[in-house]
Amino acid sequence: MGDQRFLVRKAAVLGAGVMGAQIAAHLVNANIETLLFELPGAADNPNANVIKAVEKLKKQEPAPLSVKAKATCIQAANYDQHLELLKDCDLVIEAIAERMDWKRDLYTKVAPHLGEHTIFASNTSGLSINQLAEAFPEALRHRFCGIHFFNPPRYMHLVELIPCRASDADMLDHLEGFLVTHLGKGVIRAKDTPNFIANRIGVFSLLATMHHGQAFGFGFDRVDALTGSLIGRPKSATFRTADVVGLDTLAHVINTMRDTLPDDAWHRYFAVPDWLQGLIQAGALGEKVKRGVYQKVKNEIHVFDLPSQAYRLSAGEVNEDLKRLLKYSSPTEKFAALRNSYEPQAQFLWSIFRDLFHYCAVQLEAIADNARDLDLAVRWGFGWNQGPFEIWQAAGWKQIADWIQEDIAAGKSMSQAPLPQWVMAIAASETQRVHSAQGSFAPLSGKPQLRSRLPVYQRQLFPDRLTGEEATYGETIFETDAVRLWHTGDKIAILSFKSKMHTIGIDVLQGIQQAIKEAEQNWRALVIWQTEPPFSAGANLQKATERPKPDAQHAGAPPAPPAPPSAFQSFLKKFKKSAQATVLHVAHELDLADVLMAKKLAEVDGMIQLFQQTSQALRYSMIPTVAAVDGLALGGGCEFVMHCDRAVATLESYIGLVEVGVGLLPAGGGCKEFAMRAAQNAKDGDPFPQLKYYFQTVAMAELAKSAEQAKELGYLRLADTVVMHRFELLHVAKAQALALAEAGYRPPLRAREIPVAGNTGIATIQSQLVNMREGGFISEHDNLIASKVAHVMCGGDLTPGSLVDEDWFLELERAAFMALLATEKTQARIEHTLKTGKPLRN
Repeated sequence: MGDQRFLVRKAAVLGAGVMGAQIAAHLVNANIETLLFELPGAADNPNANVIKAVEKLKKQEPAPLSVKAKATCIQAANYDQHLELLKDCDLVIEAIAERMDWKRDLYTKVAPHLGEHTIFASNTSGLSINQLAEAFPEALRHRFCGIHFFNPPRYMHLVELIPCRASDADMLDHLEGFLVTHLGKGVIRAKDTPNFIANRIGVFSLLATMHHGQAFGFGFDRVDALTGSLIGRPKSATFRTADVVGLDTLAHVINTMRDTLPDDAWHRYFAVPDWLQGLIQAGALGEKVKRGVYQKVKNEIHVFDLPSQAYRLSAGEVNEDLKRLLKYSSPTEKFAALRNSYEPQAQFLWSIFRDLFHYCAVQLEAIADNARDLDLAVRWGFGWNQGPFEIWQAAGWKQIADWIQEDIAAGKSMSQAPLPQWVMAIAASETQRVHSAQGSFAPLSGKPQLRSRLPVYQRQLFPDRLTGEEATYGETIFETDAVRLWHTGDKIAILSFKSKMHTIGIDVLQGIQQAIKEAEQNWRALVIWQTEPPFSAGANLQKATERPKPDAQHAGAPPAPPAPPSAFQSFLKKFKKSAQATVLHVAHELDLADVLMAKKLAEVDGMIQLFQQTSQALRYSMIPTVAAVDGLALGGGCEFVMHCDRAVATLESYIGLVEVGVGLLPAGGGCKEFAMRAAQNAKDGDPFPQLKYYFQTVAMAELAKSAEQAKELGYLRLADTVVMHRFELLHVAKAQALALAEAGYRPPLRAREIPVAGNTGIATIQSQLVNMREGGFISEHDNLIASKVAHVMCGGDLTPGSLVDEDWFLELERAAFMALLATEKTQARIEHTLKTGKPLRN
């Protein structure tokens, strides 16, 4: 392919099953015209199988499509009628069932129809790429490789790229660049070994956990309680993960390891357990049939019990001392305690980590180029916070290595294979590190190997780093306890918040205003970007209200719940019950327990004014402002996004004005922004047709579950940019800021004549609210809150078409916010949410 630019104008996916359909969905998420092939259906509707698969995409949770409308961009095709369309495709991805004979037959069928430059890739999860390549004409093999997406393809970051012996090196480089920038993936080059890297290690870890869980006599629910978030893994832990994957699929992968790895020193463990085979034979295949290791009975979760061979109520209790150890101890203290403890749960955890470390060390040279690729593959493919070698290094490399050797000698480990020599060489080194600033250990060279130098990675100013890799975020311009303003050697100032969940208090607001003044004087633009997600969980009024020290009177007050998890964990499961998720986030956002206890409403009023001033300062600064959004941007965080000149957001950004969830309304300029946008888009001078749509967005506390949906809801503008790869976000945001500066940026003129929907608009909305109230769909307090939102967004009790300025809307916002905050029912909603994490309908 040489230096010719690689462009994917059109792609095709062969196979409309679970993976194939979702890969097609993610291709259209990236605005790539996509064909989806399947076997022909009935004669009267040959594309029926694909049409059915696409319809299913619209209903799936978590959603494979960034917005449902993208489904229309998937073109249905079948193998009998449409193979000639493949010649126009730049990329074809095969994603049919994991059968070598079926795949090879399909390759023979489609190869004659491929275009002159078409890249053909198999989405196999573990079959030999070289054996698959043999079914391809020899003249085409240089354009063949493996490209293994993880399920679900939209959300899982990992793609393993596996060359065959004939794969063209330039082709692989171009394809990697496409996967990274255009599909937002973390690409790992894997060797052609069974199950590649992530599944090889991840499935072994599952098998080791199952083995030790049974040896200790633990129920499946107890194993899951021990092997989930407590040890830095997803909440689905071990057996819930098996249910999500599918018990039949897991059995297939285990059998693949058994059949293709006869010389593996752990081979005797590569067998499908009897209990697992029994569940499969009984049709309990996991989540896809609503019954597997777990099943839901009414509102209760039941788990399969081995001794009784029946389901029982799930419990999964963890020793409290062990729980504290895992939460609060350093890695070295934690592993020393696990290794030396006689408590069964601690012994179990030491055993699964010991055998995981042992297996990774022995297999590294065969399956990966370096320790970094193995760790990132497991992190990105299985959702672990750290990879195996990272955990080992953090816990003390030499000490762990010595303990593993002792357990091997004592016959306690699952295998008697000796640790490789390189492990002990690192243990004897001064640093005892597999990951460092010099790179990650590569077994073939025996030296650290640097990250890829492909051009695509120059766009990642601060890539996903490993334990041992220190990140230096530019040079500081100024820093306070709340914010840091810094730069990377150019004239773009970057502002990052230092508060937990990047919430916004008075100190952050003051820091933003100071940053704007500094940027106006000495820099060409200002970018708001956080070194870690989220962008911002919203406002935090704690600093304004200064809750008194707890005393006897307040000793029984419940503590605030912990911060909600990252939006990238559990594939957005927290949004399945969006009302609860929205309300819980708002409770954290505002930290209004302080308000309720201190009752310093005047001080809150002052903070709201400061918030509005800061939003306006972002809008009217003399330099361009760009919000670089990744993850949550809620409430006040969303309002800042709406007030910057541009937003650049990753696809996985979850943006919304969610204050209504706890009985309030947006008061940092969000209502004002929607009123202005409705006026700007008004036809015949009437803003109401557009405004009623924005009203619904605010009144329903709509949370956009992708950046594309945020555009549909109006939180982002059509001109805002969506980035697929989160580690390219800062690069693109800086480019946008510089482009605005280069164009001779001037702030917009202040809007002084904004037509309002007025009292007629308010009356129209209130008449609908009355119907909902009488029908029992909303409570009296819901009606009050929605009426306040309508009053603000319609511009108050004015004649329709009356002209007002921005300050008018800001005053209405602030007054309505304070009025709602003073009501007992809003205070009860806030208190209830803080105590229970659930919304209150009162």
